[in-house]
Amino acid sequence: MILGEYKHNLDSKGRLAVPAKFRIKFKTGAIITRGLDRCLFVFGSEDWEALVKKIIGLPLAQANSRAFSRLMLAGATDVKLDVQGRILIPDYLRQYADLKKQVVLAGLYSRMEIWDAEFWKQYKMKTESSSEEIAEKLGELGI
Repeated sequence: MILGEYKHNLDSKGRLAVPAKFRIKFKTGAIITRGLDRCLFVFGSEDWEALVKKIIGLPLAQANSRAFSRLMLAGATDVKLDVQGRILIPDYLRQYADLKKQVVLAGLYSRMEIWDAEFWKQYKMKTESSSEEIAEKLGELGI
């Protein structure tokens, strides 16, 4: 289980320290890919395999299915924690999420998201100001 919000800095080589409490989830490696809302998703192997099974089951004839598959799968890469608990984020993924020096790592139970700190701040402010509306819509779904 990955929960919490942490600020860290990218080093000059694109390495990022993973919070100690998240490392157990990624001790055998992780997959990092393009996420939604201009962030990166990081999955442990088991959670990634479960997601991939769902993605490859999407109808190939639908343009949205193909686009989502390409977004998630073509941009994915394996990463390993180094001895200092860091992962190397490839340049193309840093560019996709427009990561600068300071980033936020957000734990969302089965995945970690990596955000540019300024984008995260803006996203959080927007979401928090709409929290009642969001809660009402989720209530319609039984949550």
